[in-house]
Amino acid sequence: MSAGTTNDRSVLDPDVDDQAQATPVEPGAPTPDISKTASAIGTVHARSIGITVLTILALVYTLSNARDFLLPIVMALLLDLLFSPIVRALTRIGIGAPLGAAIVVVGLLALVGFGAYELSTPVERWVTEAPATLARAEARIKKLTKPLERVRRTAEQVETATSTAAPPKTTEVVVRGPGIVARVFGTTQRFVAGALEVVILLYFLLAAGDLFLQKLVKVLPRLGDKRTAVQIARKAESSISTYLVTALAVNVGEGILVAVVLYFLGMPNPALWGAVVALLEFVPYLGAVTIILVLGVAALTAFDSVTHALLIPAAFLAINTVQANVVSPLLLSRRLTLNPVALFVGLAFWWWVWGIPGAFVAVPLMATFKIFCDHIDSLAPIGEFLGQRDDVERRETVRLG
Repeated sequence: MSAGTTNDRSVLDPDVDDQAQATPVEPGAPTPDISKTASAIGTVHARSIGITVLTILALVYTLSNARDFLLPIVMALLLDLLFSPIVRALTRIGIGAPLGAAIVVVGLLALVGFGAYELSTPVERWVTEAPATLARAEARIKKLTKPLERVRRTAEQVETATSTAAPPKTTEVVVRGPGIVARVFGTTQRFVAGALEVVILLYFLLAAGDLFLQKLVKVLPRLGDKRTAVQIARKAESSISTYLVTALAVNVGEGILVAVVLYFLGMPNPALWGAVVALLEFVPYLGAVTIILVLGVAALTAFDSVTHALLIPAAFLAINTVQANVVSPLLLSRRLTLNPVALFVGLAFWWWVWGIPGAFVAVPLMATFKIFCDHIDSLAPIGEFLGQRDDVERRETVRLG
């Protein structure tokens, strides 16, 4: 630090010694100019980049460590966007927002309870038969993978014959991790507390209605800002609720269609598999892959014919292909769809931050973020990068190339 530095300098000011002597690395190279380096580091642009990077890192750290606090809030906010149009419709026919919110929440709990009751018997039967089912599936899979098993044994024999000395035997320590149910829902106490928090917060959000928007309009100083805030809020809420309702309808419709097809193919517990499809379809890519694997294993244990068993995952794959490439783009339109690269990166990020629950909320969160970007001028470029490519962009790229 130079001797002339005063005590009132900012912590963001570059620590550069103006009296230092800089020499070129190679003979004939230009002489480094320390003053230019100091001025470049001290620009507003350089400082904003550093602050932005630190802010992003702090945000990711907060999301990861505050999962138990943030996840119920995010779930309640998404459900609020989903059911707000219903409460608003009830308000227009004379039912107050608090009563309308209570009707919606009670109806949602009744629907979830009815579905859980109807699926409890097939789920209990499947769980009871799971050990025997997995054993039969393992035996079937071994028959199908005999050629690969021979190749593996041959490779092991060659490796043993070429090794000079046998490695010393070491004691293996197996650390058992949490089970599947614990990974999805956590402990029973945590799951119940989170579900109760979602229900209570959802009711207050629905009953409050436009309270937070009214507060925002009140604190904004200029009339133009007030109008802009109302327009953004209305457009964003309308688009997000439309997206969530459409995605829910598509997934439930696909689940019902898969259940009907599996029923005619003779698959046991078709209603259970339809519910699994409707649930896992909220997770892009990984959900479909998981369904194919699970249906394939279950079908191998249910049918003696391998051909008949392979029809089960093949039927789902055909239905899912039509849904993903025809139905969803047609109903959601291009402005509400995400490009595959952004979708996969977002899925991986939320999976990494919040685990399996993060995978379920990844698509609604990214769609919500894209819609907000589309309605805010300063964030419009980010929304453009997240969206699908249209025909105009394709033609412009071809011309430029």
